[in-house]
Amino acid sequence: MEPDTPLSPAVRRSLTASLCGGLALVWLYDLAVYYDPQGRWSSWLPLVCGPLAAAALLFPARRPGPEWRAGIAALISLAVTVGLCAYAPLTSGTWGLLETVALLVLLARTARRVERPVTAATLSVALAAAVIAMPLSGGMEHGFLRYSFVLTFVVAGAAGLGGYLRLLDSRRARAVASVRHNERLELARDLHDFVAHHVTGIIVHANAALMIQETSPEQIKPLLEGISRAGGETLDSMRRLVRVLREDDHQAARPGELLTELDRLVSAFAENGTEAALVIAPEVREIRLAPEVETSVHRVVQEALTNVRRHAHGADVVVRLELDSQGHLRVEARNAAPQTRATGPIGGRGGFGLVGLQERVEAVEGSLASGRTADGGWCVSAAFPVLAPVEGSSA
Repeated sequence: MEPDTPLSPAVRRSLTASLCGGLALVWLYDLAVYYDPQGRWSSWLPLVCGPLAAAALLFPARRPGPEWRAGIAALISLAVTVGLCAYAPLTSGTWGLLETVALLVLLARTARRVERPVTAATLSVALAAAVIAMPLSGGMEHGFLRYSFVLTFVVAGAAGLGGYLRLLDSRRARAVASVRHNERLELARDLHDFVAHHVTGIIVHANAALMIQETSPEQIKPLLEGISRAGGETLDSMRRLVRVLREDDHQAARPGELLTELDRLVSAFAENGTEAALVIAPEVREIRLAPEVETSVHRVVQEALTNVRRHAHGADVVVRLELDSQGHLRVEARNAAPQTRATGPIGGRGGFGLVGLQERVEAVEGSLASGRTADGGWCVSAAFPVLAPVEGSSA
């Protein structure tokens, strides 16, 4: 399995460090071009504007936001360009390369990450104008206009890259939202059946109490307690329900058969020669789970085994059920590192299985964690709430 996040923190730090190093080299180039101890003050402006534009790009604080950074950088760059063009054209015939690169990267990032499309388009146009007008700081000669014409294509490429990445982000966000929505509907269908299961038990207990109220009044109290308990569990299920949708072809899981279903699931996984084991702690056999929690446990194991087959085919798997220190049921599916590294997951790359699984687990007030193990394998671990034991039972 692969994490949902496309880039790990270490990769992000490496990319940031590489970007900072590249911008520093560009600034050294500007320094070599513009450095003139006897030159006038306007020759030093590109050496100052470049680091300021880079700071607007790399400054880690959240305030000011990306919209303000892009707008301020574009306005300052345009103001400096207009001032130099009108009053003190650069005699060196060049302009700040660091400022140009920083504004281009800022343009691509603005086109990608600014949420409001109108704001993103406006700021992108302002940054594009700042970059295209930058060669004019040396004057309005024909050669500088030619540089501005060339920069028009570079700006178009940066804006196009930002727009393309924005489209990919939008598609991924819609895919994640679709997975979560479908998982909620699936959970709602299960909860609908489980609420009906609870209500049926309430009706059975109530009818039994009506039948024995005259002949055995001393047995009514246990029946009323059972009705109260079933009603409370029904309210818990309804509280977790997100939305209700019922399909005629939906087959609900059967409550009370979790361990049998898990044993069947793991045994079926091991039929292709893969070593798979189901380890159940003795105390787990005595606990009570809400029906929707049972289905979620089954779904966690099923999804974990499916991902092992897709991403680590042939790896050994151990599924373990036990109680943690807080009294929650902990379900862990751990696989060893695959013996052979596959070029890609079987069935293609989806990347959204854990998203839907986390949505389901959190909907029943559980928690889910996943990650790579020290030996190169993968581990999916989930914790689920346990119902209080019934008075007089061994649980």
